[in-house]
Amino acid sequence: MKRRSLFAAILAMPAVAQESWPSRPIRIIVPFAPGGSSDVLGRLIQPGMQAALGQPVVVENRAGAGSMRGAEFTARAPADGYTLLLADLPFAVLPAIQDRVPYHPLDDFERVSLIGVAPLMMFGANNVPARSIQEFVALARARPDHMNYGSGGVGAASHLSGELFQRATGTRLTEVPYRGGGPAMQDLAAGNVNAVFVTLASALPQVQAGQVRALGVMGSERLAALPDVPTFREAGFDLVAEHWWGLMAPARTPRAVVERIAATLAQVMASAEMAPRLAALAVLPRATGPAAFDALVRADLTRMAEIARAQNIRAQ
Repeated sequence: MKRRSLFAAILAMPAVAQESWPSRPIRIIVPFAPGGSSDVLGRLIQPGMQAALGQPVVVENRAGAGSMRGAEFTARAPADGYTLLLADLPFAVLPAIQDRVPYHPLDDFERVSLIGVAPLMMFGANNVPARSIQEFVALARARPDHMNYGSGGVGAASHLSGELFQRATGTRLTEVPYRGGGPAMQDLAAGNVNAVFVTLASALPQVQAGQVRALGVMGSERLAALPDVPTFREAGFDLVAEHWWGLMAPARTPRAVVERIAATLAQVMASAEMAPRLAALAVLPRATGPAAFDALVRADLTRMAEIARAQNIRAQ
């Protein structure tokens, strides 16, 4: 009888551990420097997640290697639900352009939920005499390799977008890599680079301060937040690129914990106070849950590999 009781208690231990989750602070790892879109969204969802879960939620920036440093840190963390990765589009880009990625993008992570999506945009420096996509393209074509663009690092969405821009417009720009979209935008505002391709979430402070120019939207339609900024298709260039963000956990994180995090995120994203904040950043909420996010990541890993192969995009 004692053996049976002990055996039953051992079997019940994982369930008890899951039922008591969370019992201590939770970290959301942002694999970029402060100020970029991932950092902005992480800090946007943090208060709601903290209130709903009843434990401190800490946003921790671990920038480096185009987001691989933060992703690897999360992959190696205990699978207990207390360390999460705020992944974004570069998560699907890096395996396509890097010779080696220090984790398996599928096997080492649980896809918890998509957070939202947003079109990428082109922003120009005020000291560049171009007030439209066409004028910037004309300048770049006139002086190949003379103009440049800042990126959030090799494999970042801003890097891929810069490559796609050059191919769509027949231009040649020099990439200037930074440790995230935030630092790239700061240098754009200072006039140290000519252009940056990021989401409005990364550029909003500089746009509001009039420090940079919003030149074009890489979406199918204009943004309500910036109705005067045309799409690339309106400017005569077939270029559409959308950024996504989502939460991931280390592989083998208990399913009950994954589902609770996903449900909590859905609750936070659907809250009334979140809607105007997301709209100002041109981010569409998409708290899809594990299955749909898993399907998106798998599809994008395949799509980005095809794009990188077709365009011969490789990390230098």
